[in-house]
Amino acid sequence: MRLDKFLKVSRIIKRRTVAKEACDGKRVSINGKIAKAGSEINEGDIIEITFKEKGIKAKVLKIQEHVRKDEASEMYEILEGEEDTDEEEE
Repeated sequence: MRLDKFLKVSRIIKRRTVAKEACDGKRVSINGKIAKAGSEINEGDIIEITFKEKGIKAKVLKIQEHVRKDEASEMYEILEGEEDTDEEEE
C-alpha cells in the first residue's frame, strides 16, 4: 500500500492530500529513510512524521484497504509522540 494512502486509511493523518504534502516536505520517513508519498508500506515498518516541534513514530501492524473508524488504530502502534494529528491541517 502507498504511504500516503496508509496514513489516510489508518487516520494517522486525516486527508490523503495532507499526507502527500508532508511526504513532499520531507517530513515523513520509513525505517529511517525519507519517503515519498508513493513509497510502499509493509507490516513491521516504522513510520516517523514530524510536524513543527511535534512528531510521531509508529509501527505498522497490519495493512487494510478499507477500515472502519473505530478499527483504524489497530493498524499501527504508537512508539513515540502523541496521536494528536490536528496540526497537519494548517
